[in-house]
Amino acid sequence: MKLLPALLLSTLAAATPLAAADSYDIVVYGGSSAGITAAIQTSRMGKTAVLIEPTKFLGGLTTGGLGATDIGNKKAIGGISREFYSNVFTYYADPAKWKQQTREQYYAKRPHGNSSTETTMWTFEPHAATEIYDAMLAKVKDKVTVVFGERLDLKKGVVKNGSRIVKIVMESGREFEGAMFIDATYEGDLMAKAGVSYHVGREANSLYGETINGVQMAGAKHHQFIKNVDPYVKPGDPSSGLVWGVTPMPEGKDGDGDHRIQAYNFRMCNTDDDSNRVPFAKPENYDERQFELLLLNCEAGDPRHPWAPTPMPNRKTDTNNNFAFSTDMIGMNYDYPDADYATRAKIWKAHEDYQKGLLWTLANHPRVPEKIRAYYSQWGLAKDEFTDNGHWPRQMYVREARRMIGGYVMSEKNCKRHVIVEDSVGMGAYNMDSHHTQRYVTKEGFARNEGDIQIGVRPYPISYRSITPKAAECTNLLVPVCLSASHISYGSIRMEPVFMVMGQSAATAAVIAIDSKKDLQQIDYTKLKERLLADGQMLDFESPPMPEHVSISKEKLGGIVVDDSEAELTGFTSEGHTTPGFVGEGYRHDSDSLKGEQKARFTPNLPAAGQYRVAITYTALANRAEAVPVIIHHADGEEKVIVNQKKKAPEKDVLLPLGTFRFEKGKTGWLEIRNEGTTGHVLIDAAQWLAK
Repeated sequence: MKLLPALLLSTLAAATPLAAADSYDIVVYGGSSAGITAAIQTSRMGKTAVLIEPTKFLGGLTTGGLGATDIGNKKAIGGISREFYSNVFTYYADPAKWKQQTREQYYAKRPHGNSSTETTMWTFEPHAATEIYDAMLAKVKDKVTVVFGERLDLKKGVVKNGSRIVKIVMESGREFEGAMFIDATYEGDLMAKAGVSYHVGREANSLYGETINGVQMAGAKHHQFIKNVDPYVKPGDPSSGLVWGVTPMPEGKDGDGDHRIQAYNFRMCNTDDDSNRVPFAKPENYDERQFELLLLNCEAGDPRHPWAPTPMPNRKTDTNNNFAFSTDMIGMNYDYPDADYATRAKIWKAHEDYQKGLLWTLANHPRVPEKIRAYYSQWGLAKDEFTDNGHWPRQMYVREARRMIGGYVMSEKNCKRHVIVEDSVGMGAYNMDSHHTQRYVTKEGFARNEGDIQIGVRPYPISYRSITPKAAECTNLLVPVCLSASHISYGSIRMEPVFMVMGQSAATAAVIAIDSKKDLQQIDYTKLKERLLADGQMLDFESPPMPEHVSISKEKLGGIVVDDSEAELTGFTSEGHTTPGFVGEGYRHDSDSLKGEQKARFTPNLPAAGQYRVAITYTALANRAEAVPVIIHHADGEEKVIVNQKKKAPEKDVLLPLGTFRFEKGKTGWLEIRNEGTTGHVLIDAAQWLAK
């Protein structure tokens, strides 16, 4: 996968010359975090491994910019994965590693999952991850050979004898034989070329009995437009066509399967330290048309900074996608999973040009508000990271590509602990998190994103059968990255520390299969479990099932109901669904922040003029605000009502009548909830108009 013009040549390459032998106990294809832990575990169990990485660097996303470790519950991570994060802690315990700030200054900001009282650390700079991995591999160099710059021949790269892989062949012609093989790539090329079944895209909810798979138009509330933005080339004129990146209203209904996959981006390492900052440059292939929707969104009044910079040590960040139009290049990666190398390289370069162009636009374009331009002009790429690649991340965030259909398919039911597997090889603990898959124009003529789902889980076990193919397809291959899971459950599993866990468990199973002279599907799970536990892997711990959300439908509430998902929002980007009694899919709140800057307007389409009782819904809690201003705009003027959201509403515990007012037919009236002058969380859910 030789996709980038300049790639890191790891110091390990010089220390470990290419071995003359081409036969190993275990062949690991893909130098991702899963590949590294698989190789290390193989060595620790007394076997030889070759770690083949198609590029010139190891570590995938962990060394490629993703330093803000997504974990959910750190207790779920054990084995070599936790060892890595312990090594990060040790690395940063050295005062010499702190250049732009002190350790105390960094920890004072309570950064992303870290605690100064623990012996693990979950945030780090890209170069630090590389140094740590290189040191870990150096300890096993007598049994692990690292090979760079060799990629699988996609036409004749897998040679099998029945259900077993005999060898794999690179484009250069070099061959690697082994008793066991592990595909640790993000794309799953070895798996696919070995004839193993897989899926690309979103399955229908009906396939695995799920509720949040497939198309999710109604549920796509996160990273959404908060202003009505007309996406036509000529405003209001559908015949003029749509601006770049926007497609027509999708066909079908929520829950239907389709070919779409989560958007990709690069996890950038940025800094606002002038001494270490490279300003955002305008890429040679800059195409302003790609950012017309961004500019229209700015002009519509969206004041947000569209990115998510999580602090890393030394005044750096791991910067991710955020809000309506950001670093995710939505809808431009559908061909990537099954593409040849040349096509992938074009998609990769398009993503790089897009993201670089986005940053330059935000910092320089005159149609971007001056305050936003000034903010982004303070930032740049970290000068001391990715020095051989123009300071740009070496790994694109391939959030989802092929997913194996193996002996067991992990699903939403597993993530919620409604179904618990008994052959665990590790645990997942992060939200079921899918990024958007498409951007479309609604029937009302406004831009909207679709596909982003963020639903909580309970820490749950991951089945051994989900990293092994069906026995009829291959009996000596393990797949710890493109493992067997539905789209939405993979959204939870697909985290770097989990991939490390799966890589170690895959190698453990491979060694046991070699020693017992059995196919992977026939090994004794009891032996596997014993060894995993002995090596510090966490296989499960007691956790209650995820409760089903108790919500109220619009129909049950009655009258004309406008949900928060239909309101015109300024702010109120934080969402929740943990407190039961909400209307629809959830509710929103102001995070007890930006007071006086957030409001939500609910506008009904009333069928006739007349008197209507107006009410709002909310769920009361102690952390709510008790003086929330609600403005009702009606035919005879406006009325301001102050609501105490700490106090239960009188009807159904969630419905609070505000008064009866006269309204004209249509959309002339509205209700607006604001957070000005409040202390505590202001919640918005739904508004009801009930004809008298």
